[in-house]
Amino acid sequence: MGSLVPTIYEVAKRAGVSTATVSRVLSQPDVVAPATRRRVLDAVERLGYAPNSAAKNLRTLRTGKLLVTVPDISNPFFSLILRGIEDTAQREGYAVLLGDTQHDDAREDGYAMMLKRKEADGLIFLGHRLPKEAARLVRASAPRCAPVVNGCEFNPRLGVPSVHIDNAKAASEAMDHLFRLGHRRIGIITGPLVSPLSRDRLRGAMARAKQARGESGLIVVNGDFSIESGAAEAESLLGRRERPTAIFCFNDEMAMGVIQAARRRGLRLPEQLSIVGFDDIRFASYMDPPLTTISQPMRAIGEGTVRLLLEILNGNIATPESVTLPHTLVVRSSTAPPRTR
Repeated sequence: MGSLVPTIYEVAKRAGVSTATVSRVLSQPDVVAPATRRRVLDAVERLGYAPNSAAKNLRTLRTGKLLVTVPDISNPFFSLILRGIEDTAQREGYAVLLGDTQHDDAREDGYAMMLKRKEADGLIFLGHRLPKEAARLVRASAPRCAPVVNGCEFNPRLGVPSVHIDNAKAASEAMDHLFRLGHRRIGIITGPLVSPLSRDRLRGAMARAKQARGESGLIVVNGDFSIESGAAEAESLLGRRERPTAIFCFNDEMAMGVIQAARRRGLRLPEQLSIVGFDDIRFASYMDPPLTTISQPMRAIGEGTVRLLLEILNGNIATPESVTLPHTLVVRSSTAPPRTR
């Protein structure tokens, strides 16, 4: 009958299909026609072909590469996440292919095509958009997991597992800190609201304000996560007749822009303006004043995305499931009680 231990080739020959079809039946049975699936499973049973043997054969078909796309490689928030991804992938014997999509749909789709062409074993995307080609793969694999994982964002409608923090809860804690200090006129500079991450933070901030009956004192403006947008939106907030006594920014880079705008206006920080950021990038503790912010476990997010992706590739996760990591409010000297007049 051939070798003592049946191989994938023998199963394919007996069932009258390709080895790729055998692999699909064993890993993604729902994408194979029922009649073909029955023939393959009958051959597996008759030959005594073991799943472990299948895994060994499938492993040899892998590229040993993981594709990672980042929307803006110049954003320091992503640096520690990428380091966590790289170190974990290397330990597991994988190389990392990095793509900077620059928030461009065509670039995202171009990188996702690499997954379709089998130039990488899996995709980790750190933006909020699921590229079209990756979305097709996710739909074809449903209800099982496709080798696609999201980092930082969380959108259950995508059907993709994610590693992230509870952004609504974190924003609520940042607002709670300001309310407890006595602030009632608070400016909020959001990120782009097309992003679930920004929407979750705004939802958490507004919920805490409502709880404190402080909605009337909120002024919400929209930034784009850049230093420049933080400075521009701060100018509009600080130019108001009743300017805010505190500003909560949805990332640390925009907080840097707020600090710059406040200095230009001659405001003393935090006596005349408290500032809260989000992320705790490596520069946050070196700002003047050191920035109060929400600390995300950026390296752990990167490590978690790789572990999740490898679990999918090894067949250990059947349906998409996400991981929520803890965050921390780090209080530094950019926040203080509002000055009484």
